[in-house]
Amino acid sequence: MLRFFFAALCLLSLVAGNAMSTSALADDPVYELRIYTSNPDKLDALNERFRNHTLKLFERHGMKNIGYWIPTEPPLAGTHLIYLLEHASRDAAKASWQAFLNDPEWKQVAADSEKQHGKILAKKPESIFLAKTDYSTKIGNPDREKTYVLREYTTPEGKLDYLNARFRDHTLELFKKYGLESYGYWVPVDLPQSGNTLIYLLEVPSKEAAEKSFAEFRADPVWQEVKKTTEKDGPLTTQPPQSLFLKVADYSPVK
Repeated sequence: MLRFFFAALCLLSLVAGNAMSTSALADDPVYELRIYTSNPDKLDALNERFRNHTLKLFERHGMKNIGYWIPTEPPLAGTHLIYLLEHASRDAAKASWQAFLNDPEWKQVAADSEKQHGKILAKKPESIFLAKTDYSTKIGNPDREKTYVLREYTTPEGKLDYLNARFRDHTLELFKKYGLESYGYWVPVDLPQSGNTLIYLLEVPSKEAAEKSFAEFRADPVWQEVKKTTEKDGPLTTQPPQSLFLKVADYSPVK
């Protein structure tokens, strides 16, 4: 599955020249992808806390709730929550998190939740700040009726711009041809991985439909020619991309 889940379960934010050359303008919002790992049998308690309290408190402190997802397959199903926030800027994100963590209501909610359920999280939440690529679709709330596919690509040094160009000029159109709807494309915005990582989400009817669509996409003669041409000087990825399938949490904002 995805490297940042199965190698270290740690996505670090990235920023560098190559990444920024394909990201949105500097005054565009910054996105934050967060991954929570619960202790066994504690995911329901974590979701309850988000459903009843956390989303409201995030919005109070200037953090926009974009989407909340739960992995549908082992080994992450049953213990993981993944969500996406929007911030006006990195400075705004820092100020919002400080205000949230110091909010007396949040402190009481956290204390009451732990008293009722015990220790909910198995580890500190992981976080990665992201900039939308210039070819990304507009980032909105997800569709509860859809399945989502989270994918991460890692490029050899100096190849991220070429990978982004291939997505911009060819891949998105071919994805759409086969029913793989683009939800959002991002590059991380902090070191140390800034020049080699692309993260994106697709929206599909189901896992089965997605697997069929990916097979048809890979067999498309146009794609095969694009891949051959763009990789004449070597592969644009260091390993085959893999997919993490997600369902929308019942409390997520939706379309």
